[in-house]
Amino acid sequence: MRIPEFKLERYFAKWEFHAPYLLCSSDLEGWRMGDLLALADDDARERWERLGLGYTESTGLPALREALAGLYPGVAADQVLTFAGAQDALFAALNVLLGPGDHAVVTWPGYQSLYEVARATGADVTLLRLREEDGWKVDLAEVERALRPETKALVVNFPHNPTGALPDADTWRGLLALAEARGVYVLSDEVYRLLEYDPRDTLPSAAELSPRGVSVGVMSKAFGLAGLRVGWLATRDAGLLARCAAFKDYTSLCNAAPSEVLALIALRARERVLARSQALLADNLTRLDDFFARRGELFTWVRPRAGSVAFPRWKGPGPVAAFCQSLVEREGVLLLPGGVYDFPGEHFRLGFGRTNLPEALARLERFCDTF
Repeated sequence: MRIPEFKLERYFAKWEFHAPYLLCSSDLEGWRMGDLLALADDDARERWERLGLGYTESTGLPALREALAGLYPGVAADQVLTFAGAQDALFAALNVLLGPGDHAVVTWPGYQSLYEVARATGADVTLLRLREEDGWKVDLAEVERALRPETKALVVNFPHNPTGALPDADTWRGLLALAEARGVYVLSDEVYRLLEYDPRDTLPSAAELSPRGVSVGVMSKAFGLAGLRVGWLATRDAGLLARCAAFKDYTSLCNAAPSEVLALIALRARERVLARSQALLADNLTRLDDFFARRGELFTWVRPRAGSVAFPRWKGPGPVAAFCQSLVEREGVLLLPGGVYDFPGEHFRLGFGRTNLPEALARLERFCDTF
């Protein structure tokens, strides 16, 4: 396999642990260990105290798979497979679904692995462009035009990274129906699911809606537990799940035992965990709305509908890459220029899931005063 450098991750490798204000992070403020353990029920507390640090089951701790299945009505525990993060799950699923002579349609801009891993399998990839002027909405007619007889997978990501877009329920169901009618799998990156600002906007998962739906999730985003490196995929296709499990033998093989129990604690206390996440995002979004309302001469802001990231456009002098570079060097505030997605225009990813956003925004405001 030959695969291009992951531009986003290389950019973060340079800056993430040096810049004090990460105003582009995709995850939410991480839980402290003591605070998370305080949420444990009696069973989970006993599991933690008796935990042995040996190998774990390759498919995942049974209690964890049961808790994860609870996120997907109609999906059973044995229809969930855990991985070391969502990246691991995506890598396995794309390699199992695709190969030379196959075709995939992938939403864009997007997380680079969604299309580059697909290409690395030997498959042909069509990028399905989302457009700012359309509010970053997916167009079903455009999806239909992109499908071919050899299309094996439609790879989507909603709530969307980096734009925060979310289709309405009819469009989402139409997309799944379109794929199912053509025998196409829908690999659905749903890592921002449960971060809808209005709970009524929460979409059924792809795994719930279609036997060819494959839902990928992770503890990093909505649950604020990126350090656990626990991801998963859920699907009602037993054959596909078995092939993914066999492929996983060559990647992570199994999860870390402490991470599994900590993830179980968070899932069993998910109402409290998600309430924390929702409150943080709501407060930070209010601050961002105010900022962009006052800075319309420098930025275009399409307000996200869900998730913890957005994709504003820089309208000030010079290219966005230079703006981001100067900002981090002078104020210690990191933004992610849209060039890491190879996406045209002067967009940048903004993340608003951290508690120090008010300080970061104040520094950004001070920097903007220089223009």
